[in-house]
Amino acid sequence: MTPLSQRVPLRPGPREDAGGHDRLRILIAADTYPPDVNGAAYFTYRLATGLAARGHDVHVVCASPTGEPGVRVRSGVTMHYLRSVSVLVHETMRTTLPAGINGHLSRLIERLRPHVVHAQSHFTASRTAIARARLAGVPVVLTNHFMPDNLFAHAHIPERLHSMVGTLAWRDMVRVAHAADHVTTPTERAAALLTEKGFDRPVEAVSCGIDLERFHPRPAERGAARERFGLPDRDTLAFVGRLDEEKRIDDLIRALALVAERRDAQLALAGVGQREQELRRLAAELGVAERVHFLGFVPDADLPQVYVAADLFAIGSVAELQSIATLEAMSTGLPVVAADALALPHLVSPGRNGYLYTPGDAGALAEHMLAVLEPERARAEMGAASREMARKHDHRRSLDRFVEIYGEVRPRRSAGLRRSRMPLSGAGSRPRRRPVIAA
Repeated sequence: MTPLSQRVPLRPGPREDAGGHDRLRILIAADTYPPDVNGAAYFTYRLATGLAARGHDVHVVCASPTGEPGVRVRSGVTMHYLRSVSVLVHETMRTTLPAGINGHLSRLIERLRPHVVHAQSHFTASRTAIARARLAGVPVVLTNHFMPDNLFAHAHIPERLHSMVGTLAWRDMVRVAHAADHVTTPTERAAALLTEKGFDRPVEAVSCGIDLERFHPRPAERGAARERFGLPDRDTLAFVGRLDEEKRIDDLIRALALVAERRDAQLALAGVGQREQELRRLAAELGVAERVHFLGFVPDADLPQVYVAADLFAIGSVAELQSIATLEAMSTGLPVVAADALALPHLVSPGRNGYLYTPGDAGALAEHMLAVLEPERARAEMGAASREMARKHDHRRSLDRFVEIYGEVRPRRSAGLRRSRMPLSGAGSRPRRRPVIAA
């Protein structure tokens, strides 16, 4: 293999990116990517396209959305699609076939000669990319978006087995993480959680970031946005995300039934998921069926209008490592009432931009909703505070930091490979070093 110091770009391009950094060749490995609908997929898309827009040579390796392998250029990113099959427990997602993936990733890395491999999970495509990059002496960055709770419902794992399965899943994730040279996760709480689960090296919190210009306050458009989604012109609570078990949307519907006794309010749910029919039945049982609006899948281009249509964002999820949807709502200038669980408390300052409630306590959730909705002045002040708090999550700052990490990271001599028990033959060989890349 040609030493990295002698490598040349595979295709012509500027020496520096738009920010004056050296142009990098980056291989991003992902096990979920649009058209998949989830936070990790959207983050990976924004990362890849954001880096490409800055002039970097960006490649993404992921499962093919059609099943057939191939190479395509989309939004400035070279997509390397791996042969895939449908995930039986999830109607829309696909997973990479393990057969032949080691050789495929080895050849891809040998041909691309990336400055860095950035893995977005510890599943098939990502863990293989990590292993092959380690053997090639290419630095590896891993960003963890994983929470076992997000898999339980999809995999139909009985509740009595959640603890055992969660423990095994975390153990597997930590083994893979030990093979990376630099590990990040979206929040300090998520970093602490990874440490609690047995990862004994530093973890850096780097926000997934949001587009503050795309999601911004537009109160004058609220009426038009409601009309667009067929929503009556009344106090509107909004939730954006999957309608699945860990999102605890039943809390929101139960709270709405209590709020509706005092105010003319409604709940708009943007998303699809396994619990939709169950949630429709609950709304009917509580007498608020006509106040709960299931908007279904909302295309990304239309998503900002969902927040514009709302007066308040509510989220009861107990499995959020950051919650991009909450940040988008905050950036749009919405107060937030959220479950006091995992990373959500890091986004809500009680009394300043919203309130926190104990998951399952619909009464407390309803009182907090009313505390936001009833005084118009408080609603406006909390919305402004949300917007100000969201500013520190500007996606441009996140891109800046990842470019810095790519320039600074070096292959560890062992990177915990013996501990990881990953099938990496030759892991003891001395890794090749790459030239210093100014960040």
